[in-house]
Amino acid sequence: MRSWVESANLADCHFSLLNLPYGVFCADSGQLRCGVAIGDQVLDLAELEAAGLLEVGADRPVFDCDALNAFMALGSSAWARARARLTELLVAGGDSALADDSVLRARALVPAASVQLHLPFEVAEYTDFYSGRQHAWNVGAMFRGPDNALPSNWLHVPVAYNGRASTVVVSGTDIRRPLGQTRKPGAAGPEFGPSRRLDFEVELGAVVGQSSVMGEPLTVAEADAMIFGYVLLNDWSARDIQTWEYRPLGPFQSKAFATSVSPWVVSRAALDPFRIPAPEPKPALLPYLQRSDSTCLNIELEVRLRPAVAARATTISRCNSRHLYYSAAQQLTHHAVGGCRMNVGDLLGSGTISGPEKHQYGSLLEITWGGKEALKLDTGETRTFIEDGDTLTLTGWAQGDGYRVGFGECTGKIGPALRKAAWGC
Repeated sequence: MRSWVESANLADCHFSLLNLPYGVFCADSGQLRCGVAIGDQVLDLAELEAAGLLEVGADRPVFDCDALNAFMALGSSAWARARARLTELLVAGGDSALADDSVLRARALVPAASVQLHLPFEVAEYTDFYSGRQHAWNVGAMFRGPDNALPSNWLHVPVAYNGRASTVVVSGTDIRRPLGQTRKPGAAGPEFGPSRRLDFEVELGAVVGQSSVMGEPLTVAEADAMIFGYVLLNDWSARDIQTWEYRPLGPFQSKAFATSVSPWVVSRAALDPFRIPAPEPKPALLPYLQRSDSTCLNIELEVRLRPAVAARATTISRCNSRHLYYSAAQQLTHHAVGGCRMNVGDLLGSGTISGPEKHQYGSLLEITWGGKEALKLDTGETRTFIEDGDTLTLTGWAQGDGYRVGFGECTGKIGPALRKAAWGC
């Protein structure tokens, strides 16, 4: 299908007519509103709603607000109606109510370059999983040896920790290097100061669009239907702080300082055509985690690193979401199986996505094998971990025949730690 918004028809455009991802933006007025990306434009959904061209919230508007939560809470039938109606309004030869109304079109279509994008939904809770098998094996081999790389539970249960919703930030937000306790190898005790081993993690984030009931578990099919869409996710990690603190309860300060997400939520419906057969889990999973369709998403992912003094960025990783061992639906099922209530706006991080080859590793910890093998950038600099002034950019897309369903970018720049003189660091 082609759109009358011509920029959406370019083969490498992330925001084609078959995508229509949702986000939150503000233009000249400074008022936050919900929108959809189409080509190089942002379609103001509040304007369509006010004009009577988009009605999904019964007798109340859901798009003239600063988050997608009210729309998501309407459920999958409303999501489907909105997607179908937007397609009708934007497809060439479709409903011309928007295309032929020059006044409304001027108000509702805003150049993407002129808007500021915001966090697309209010994050209720944030849980980060550990569902990339290659990543889990790499890290385990690094610290415990290849014969004991995967913990005994890993092939049976989606391992996770509860993160901080308060520090989930939208792409473009600068990130300050965290402070914390670390202990050097062989030292008698810890020291305090900025993390020296700061890292990124390339992940997908699943956005939960429906609530569940406390005490009631979910099937994998029910969980899948609750997922509204996906974002790119960079779970920034302070490896040296994590090494000292993680026993026995797992990451804490090493992960709590920031998690970056892309500003556009790509709907589950837009990604469904890009499901491919998933590898068969061995050993077989327990019945509550088994899925009938046995598919996974085929999304290409790239990571670029640009030092502050560099003229351009270097692509340091190319991986694919098909390397995830557990799907978002399985993660959500496991999250709720003990009775945990899931809420509209919950965010589930997939865990670091790594492929079997070194250029497919999804973190510097793996790429440099714990800092032992320096990474040389295209512009001559080297890195073992992230330095102040470095900018990390994640991007990803599902490739169709002559079109893409993409996420845009998820970017963040690292600034120096904020020190207090009384701390002596």
